[in-house]
Amino acid sequence: MKKSLFILSILFASLSVAQSKEDRADVYFEDFKFSEAIKLYSSVASEKRKPSLHVIQRLADSYFNINDYQNAKDWYSKLYSIKGKEVGESNLIKLVQSLKASMHIDRADELLKEYYTNPTKLKMILLQKAYLDSISKTKPKYTIKNMPFNSSKSDFAPAMYSRGLVFASARDTAKSNKLYPWNKQPYLDLYFTNPKQEDFVPEKFLENMESSFHDATIAISNNGRTVYFTRNFIKKNKLNANADGLSNMQILKGTIADNKLINVMSLSFNSKNYSCGHPALSADGQRLYFTSNMDGGYGSSDIYVVELSASGDVVGKPVNLGPTINTRGREMFPFVDKDELYFSSDGHYGLGGLDIFASKILPNSEYSLPLNMGKPINSNMDDFSFIREMASNSGYIASNRYGGMGDDDIYHFEGAKPVNCLEYSGNVYNKLTKQPLERVSVAIYDEDDTLIQNSKTDVNGYYNFILPCNQTSKIVFAKDKYSKKTITIATQENPEEPSLNNKVYLTPFESLIVKEDNVEKINVEPIYFDYDKYDITPRAEIELQKVLFVLKEFPKTKIKIESHTDSRGKDAYNLELSDNRAKSTRRYLVSKGVDIDRIESANGFGELKLKNKCSNGVKCSEQEHLVNRRSDFIIVAK
Repeated sequence: MKKSLFILSILFASLSVAQSKEDRADVYFEDFKFSEAIKLYSSVASEKRKPSLHVIQRLADSYFNINDYQNAKDWYSKLYSIKGKEVGESNLIKLVQSLKASMHIDRADELLKEYYTNPTKLKMILLQKAYLDSISKTKPKYTIKNMPFNSSKSDFAPAMYSRGLVFASARDTAKSNKLYPWNKQPYLDLYFTNPKQEDFVPEKFLENMESSFHDATIAISNNGRTVYFTRNFIKKNKLNANADGLSNMQILKGTIADNKLINVMSLSFNSKNYSCGHPALSADGQRLYFTSNMDGGYGSSDIYVVELSASGDVVGKPVNLGPTINTRGREMFPFVDKDELYFSSDGHYGLGGLDIFASKILPNSEYSLPLNMGKPINSNMDDFSFIREMASNSGYIASNRYGGMGDDDIYHFEGAKPVNCLEYSGNVYNKLTKQPLERVSVAIYDEDDTLIQNSKTDVNGYYNFILPCNQTSKIVFAKDKYSKKTITIATQENPEEPSLNNKVYLTPFESLIVKEDNVEKINVEPIYFDYDKYDITPRAEIELQKVLFVLKEFPKTKIKIESHTDSRGKDAYNLELSDNRAKSTRRYLVSKGVDIDRIESANGFGELKLKNKCSNGVKCSEQEHLVNRRSDFIIVAK
């Protein structure tokens, strides 16, 4: 079942006699008869050395609309080769999805980087790609299996009801004399099945619900009495069209009583001028999420939310979920589980076709970056209508992936043996100012130092991730011009209580240096030596730890060491003594793991650079002489 609006507008006012092959193809295309349109457009294209952009566009769209991504890829590629970046974002998205569905992943990624020059959009795509790449290296979270009740036709949009499952299907052979022109299958009806009984034969849902056209995508309240479902605009059992001859979809509300549907009403935001479908209820039943192509959206179809009263009636106007969720592509099939929004999209970075994404519902009606759920939930084909069973790590999806029983099939997914054990979250702060640090890299490595996750903190310095079971993980927090922080955490075999509100402090490089006479030095107290000696004292070791910290945390930093004496003793002796002190200091740092190449030089200057008046013959206290017995660590590269 093609999901292009979301099931779907029906055009039943066609043009009369076409004047040319291309005109006839256009009629088929506008009437959703894409297979017939392809035959005529292909014939037109073969008759011309250079088919028109119109024919190329229509061939690409026709193949895309029947899920023939291989041929869609070829025609969208022709379009891109002619128009380049002027091809438009919608065509670019379809080309990328077709390339991925055809397993041309690298070319798809190249196109994304070529096309998106907007840094915000490109950043979102690259973050989603990095996340998908990271989870692809870990053990899959779920196992998945095709359900035995699937038919050779389209089966999708599962919803939990009582101890069974309601789903949409085109399996009704009695309707085969009236086929939906898009895919030449019967119109959709809602069915009920018990998925735990393999011999249970699906039956029509409710005694009086069936119409002559589409009945699909249902949401059911927690008490099992109120339902919201998608149906064509129908009047006197006939399709009710708008001025353009389209019968769009609407969301209806009804009440279940004695296995019948009563008090059926159309929701206030429906309109014959656009389609609404895919209803989904929030856990508390106070909000209804749905898909629509109403004016003012971001792409082909967007996800909206509207408030509901205690009785389930619409309150106010629908609100678009905004550009974090909605793209120029298709966003559809929302599902809400607690504070998590799941939906399908071909506009976010995915594996191909529609993919299922998850986004946190944040305060103030905001949403976190949608993240791809990865394999096996997603494939290189269309994956959609995700639902999760209550208080469970299992649920259902629909997909037209290869190897199924029909067009779209329903699959059951189940959480694999615990892979993730510990939710770990907190905030990263500037150690000097105590302000939160955004865009700090948070990288998680396994025991073999293989990267398994990578993300960045948000504007509040917040990070959140799940650590794998029965493993020691190394978490590295890093930001340019700041120190690093590494934390090691060991998890057990079974899931653990979350570890929240953890605080990490990173030291800014600028707080570790001091500038004297236009020379940058590591900001340490003077490295003092005992009189007439060059051994590293315990007091000196304390300060040298600061030098080691800078060199460890900022691996590009290089230094030179300059050591000095006081004025007592002969000048030549003091020069030799200070040089010994410089080289003794270098030996100490190297013994602690510093690469010798990072210490450009270690030289003594004797009493040539005194810091006070205590030159030869000047009477000074021991404390005043002590100030001159020092070593400086001058930064020569950073």
